[in-house]
Amino acid sequence: MGQRAIREPPPCPFWIAQVGSAARREIFAYLASVTAKPLCDRAQALGSAPRPARRPTLVLAATVLASSLDFVDGSVVNVGVPAIGHSLHGDAALLQWVVNGYLLPLSALLLLGGALGDRFGRRGMLALGIGLFALGSALCAVAPTLEWLIVARAAQGLAAAVMLPNSLAVLGASFEGASRNRAVGIWAAAASIAAAVGPLLGGWLIDTVGWRAIFLINLPLAAVAIGVTLYAVERDPVGTDRMPLDLRGAALITLALTGLTWGLTEGAGAMGWRPAPIGAVIAGALFAAAFIRTERRLGDRAMTPPALFGSAPLVGLNLLTLLLYGALAGFMLLLPFLLITEVGYSATEAGATLLPFPIVMSVISPLAGDLVGRIGAKPLLIGGACLVAVGLLLGLLTGHGANYWATVLPSVVVIALGMSCAAAPLTTAVLSSVDARHTGAASGLNSAVAQLGGVIVIALVGAVLATRGAALVSAFHVAAVAGALVALAAAAGIVFLYPGEKSQPAERG
Repeated sequence: MGQRAIREPPPCPFWIAQVGSAARREIFAYLASVTAKPLCDRAQALGSAPRPARRPTLVLAATVLASSLDFVDGSVVNVGVPAIGHSLHGDAALLQWVVNGYLLPLSALLLLGGALGDRFGRRGMLALGIGLFALGSALCAVAPTLEWLIVARAAQGLAAAVMLPNSLAVLGASFEGASRNRAVGIWAAAASIAAAVGPLLGGWLIDTVGWRAIFLINLPLAAVAIGVTLYAVERDPVGTDRMPLDLRGAALITLALTGLTWGLTEGAGAMGWRPAPIGAVIAGALFAAAFIRTERRLGDRAMTPPALFGSAPLVGLNLLTLLLYGALAGFMLLLPFLLITEVGYSATEAGATLLPFPIVMSVISPLAGDLVGRIGAKPLLIGGACLVAVGLLLGLLTGHGANYWATVLPSVVVIALGMSCAAAPLTTAVLSSVDARHTGAASGLNSAVAQLGGVIVIALVGAVLATRGAALVSAFHVAAVAGALVALAAAAGIVFLYPGEKSQPAERG
């Protein structure tokens, strides 16, 4: 059934659900490999029928540039964390917020950013998002303190929540038929190259110019992207009958994630589990409950339709997403940190260690997508999560003086193989676990959950970032074992909560 949902997209206004099977697998395999998250939201989903672009090449260039700003920036910052901490004299708790300060507003406001494009026009929102991202990047580059940098990173995250969904929505609305599939393929291939080169280029900039250069490089790219967007992308009609914005839901989920993230960061860090962190976690949980209640009350007007909260298969898939992408986010942050801080790698070398990840993903993910039709998504999801667990356990070989080829590379490759097995089947399973009306919203929720997994795990790794010497190596090993257990828990969630395509009920949602 999962393969049928891909080969015969449901008759709905969701452009992602209407893209051809090969192109759609390429989108999500790419997104998973680069950003450790699947991405599809209401801006990609809701929209008018495609209108052929008058300047298709420039439209494609604009969307590639806009998306690459986020994908490259996210991967480069992980490599730059040690240099940032040394330069701005930041402790572990604040260093965590260099990453989470960006991820938190992105995960909370991704769906709202798409809805803003539906309401006010995707072209304008895309240009606005790029402009705000450039402003945030400039503020990051001149940050005199770590606190300043965190605020600037939050501005980047807010901008990305507007920029990313509208970039893909513009792409989907500007092409149709075979032209759309070709455009998506070119977009994914170009951005994959940028993602593969990004950490390596960022590491070189850190070693030769300094960490501020990784943010300054965004400015000329953003300027070109805005100019091309305003010149080539046509204005989309903005009607008055659009669905009202779910501002209450957006505010509640932002407060929930902020409370949970701050509480977990401080509780697992230097402050310990004192009343303030515990209270923040409790407040975050209460705001999350209020968010779910509000979404149920709003019904179809909610940015997250209430039907998505009652589907057992979708719960299992989102649980896998939360745990698996959380474990991956922790690994992607801690591995470069360990290699640079203790093993003696330069930033360039640490960035190069991650290069096999997108290469393996680009080769294996399409094969995994084809296997979905033969054996279903469930065994691939379970096998992928187990492979990620094995790859994380291989991280126990990494330590002082460790040979890259014998220790680091096997861990990276096996984790990449696991994510390759899970990425495309996860997309298939999410799209086939809800009815046609909720396809885009379900994918958007899954994307936000993936971001949330990274936010939570990064909030918990402060103890690792605070150590040095042999203690850092030991803490990294403990984190690797914990990540492996989390990945196995993700596999168990699929075993018990996701029935598989053939046994799913006929009616959903």
